[in-house]
Amino acid sequence: MESNDVERLQDGLLQNECSEMYTGDGSVDINGNPVLKQTTGNWKACPFILGNECCERLAYYGISSNLVTYLTKKLHQENVSAARNVTTWQGTCYLTPLVGAVIADSYWGRYWTIAAFSTIYFIGMCTLTLSASLPALKPIECVGSLCPSATPA
Repeated sequence: MESNDVERLQDGLLQNECSEMYTGDGSVDINGNPVLKQTTGNWKACPFILGNECCERLAYYGISSNLVTYLTKKLHQENVSAARNVTTWQGTCYLTPLVGAVIADSYWGRYWTIAAFSTIYFIGMCTLTLSASLPALKPIECVGSLCPSATPA
């Protein structure tokens, strides 16, 4: 065997060895370097994602089942406007994952997209809880049959 053949064989072996170390699907880390198979994937983020999804679904269905009652009884909205607001809220909840999918696939990755949108969801839940709990954020109570509507603020 000539020395050129030996060099090509060694280069081929090194290339195969390197290709087995990396994911091979074009994945890059936060610095733009190819991702090592040993440090990516697996089940590291799975408990966070599953736990987050469980909590989100519980919160969503808890709110959606009571939101019309809250809007009509506590915020003194008419049935039509309360139903419209709930439908708008539900539609937004079901369409925003499409935006999240584009962001996750193109920019941030699955973990950071879920973390960012979970934070936004949590802030919204806290705001809703505060609006139902703090007396300063509640509308004026009904006096007899006179129920003033809540202000937009």
